[in-house]
Amino acid sequence: MKNLILGLVAISFIFSTAVFGQTKPAKPKVTQRDIVELVLTNTQPLKHPYGKRLPLYLWALHGLGTEDDVEAERLLKALDLRGLPVIASWNPHRREQTLKEGLKLGQLQKKLGLPITVSAILCLHFFCNGEEKTAHVGDDGKPFFDFSFEEKRPMGCPFALDHRYQPIRDQLEPFLDAYKQAGLEIHFIFVDWEVDGPIEWNDSWAHCKRCKRCRENIPNINDFNAFQKALRTIRCRIQRECFAEPVLKRFPKALVGNYAVYPNDGYRYWYDYFEKLAPDAPFKLDQRAKYRPWFQEFSLTGYTVSMPVVYTWYATATWYDFANYDYRWFYNLLMVASKSGEHKISGVPSIPFVHWHTTSPPKEPDPAVKQFSAEKYQELLWHMLLRGHDTLFLWCPRDETAEETRLLHEVWAASLEYGEFLEKGTPVCFDVPREQGTVISGIRLGDRILVRRTDFDDRTTPVSLNVGGKTVSVPRTEGRCLILKLK
Repeated sequence: MKNLILGLVAISFIFSTAVFGQTKPAKPKVTQRDIVELVLTNTQPLKHPYGKRLPLYLWALHGLGTEDDVEAERLLKALDLRGLPVIASWNPHRREQTLKEGLKLGQLQKKLGLPITVSAILCLHFFCNGEEKTAHVGDDGKPFFDFSFEEKRPMGCPFALDHRYQPIRDQLEPFLDAYKQAGLEIHFIFVDWEVDGPIEWNDSWAHCKRCKRCRENIPNINDFNAFQKALRTIRCRIQRECFAEPVLKRFPKALVGNYAVYPNDGYRYWYDYFEKLAPDAPFKLDQRAKYRPWFQEFSLTGYTVSMPVVYTWYATATWYDFANYDYRWFYNLLMVASKSGEHKISGVPSIPFVHWHTTSPPKEPDPAVKQFSAEKYQELLWHMLLRGHDTLFLWCPRDETAEETRLLHEVWAASLEYGEFLEKGTPVCFDVPREQGTVISGIRLGDRILVRRTDFDDRTTPVSLNVGGKTVSVPRTEGRCLILKLK
C-alpha cells in the first residue's frame, strides 16, 4: 500500500508539472513573531521620551508571537523604547487560550511598568445573530431581514434585541473579572464594532418602514432625522451597557472606546466599506462629496476615549477636482481630523485610526485614482497632532506593515520634541481651505505658538496668522515645525 501511495504521489507530481509548469515552492507563512520583528526593523528607539503622553498604537502588535518569557520580555522592552505597546486580544470562542495568553502578557507588562492594552472586538460579536426573534415583522406577521450590509449578515429589527444584551455581556465579563482578580489594571480597551446592531444606512430605512414594530416605535419614521436618532440611541445603549459600563465598573480609569465613535460637528465626511447613502436620506454636497448627517452619539455611549477614522477610502479622491491630486486626499482627511479635533471633549483623549495606502479599493481600481503621496500623508499626520489629537492608531493589512509603520512612527517620534506644547498647549487652527494652497496648524502655549505650514501651490510669501487678537507671520517651510512668538 505504501508503495502504491508513493507511486500515485509521483504520478500526480509529474502530471501537475507537465500541465502547469515547474512547481513553485510555497511561500513561508508570516507569523506574528515575524510581524513584531518587521515593526522593530522599521522603527528606531525614541530620541525624546513620550512622558505622560499616550503611546503610539499599531494594529500589527496584537500579541508578540512567542511563548518564551525571556524573549517576550526582551521584545516588550525593545518596543517600549520605540513607544509601542503590545495589544492582548480576547476571543470568547477561545476563552481559555486567549485569556491565558492575555494574562501572561499583562503580567509581564505590569512587571515592566508598561500600559496594558486590550482588543475586545470579538467579545461584542454578534449582537445581530440571525435568530428569527431578532427579525423585522411585516404587516402579514412574517419575519424578514435586511441583507444590504453584508451578504451573510442578517440585520433585523432594532426593537427586538433586548434579549441579546446579557449573552454579549457574558462574552466580555469573564475576561474583565479575570484581569481584575489578577490585579492587572487595564489602561486602554477598544472594540471595532461596526457591522452589527442598528445602523441607519444602506437599505435599513426602507426595511424599517416595512416593519410593523419599527413603525410603532418610531411614529415619525418618514423623517430621516427621527429615524436616525431612534436607531443611534439604541446603538449607544448597546455599547454603553454591554461594553463601557462593564469595563468602567471594574476599571474606572480605563480608556474605553470604539472605532468611529467620536464627537463631531453633526456630519460624517467618509463612508466605511459596507456603507452607502440611504435612498432619500439628506446630505450636504461639496463638489461630488455627499456628507451625511450624524447623530451626536458619543456622550450616550459612556466611552472615555474618542476614536475618529482618518482613512484613505478609495472613493474619496474621486469626489473632488483639485488640480493638486494630493490635496483631494488631504482636504477630506484633514476635514475629518479637524471637525473631530475641534469638538473634542475636555479630558477625553482622541486616538484616531489612520491608514495611508488606498483603503478598500475595488478588484479593478481606476488607474486615475492615485495613491496619496507619502510626503503629504506625513504632513497630514503632523496637522492632526497639532489639531488636538493625542496620539494615533495605525490599522493596515499585514503586507503593508513595514511602510505604514515607518511613515507613522517617524512623525510621531519627531513630534515628541514638542511634548510640552502637545501636552499643555491649545490648538488654534481648525479651518480647512476650500481651495488648494496653504494649510497652517498651530498650538499655543503662553505667548508662543508651535506651527506647521504645508503648501499645495507655489506661494513662497509669509502668511499672517491671527490668534486671539495677536498675529504671527508664518514663513514657508518645507517639512518642519516652527516655534514663533505672538505679537
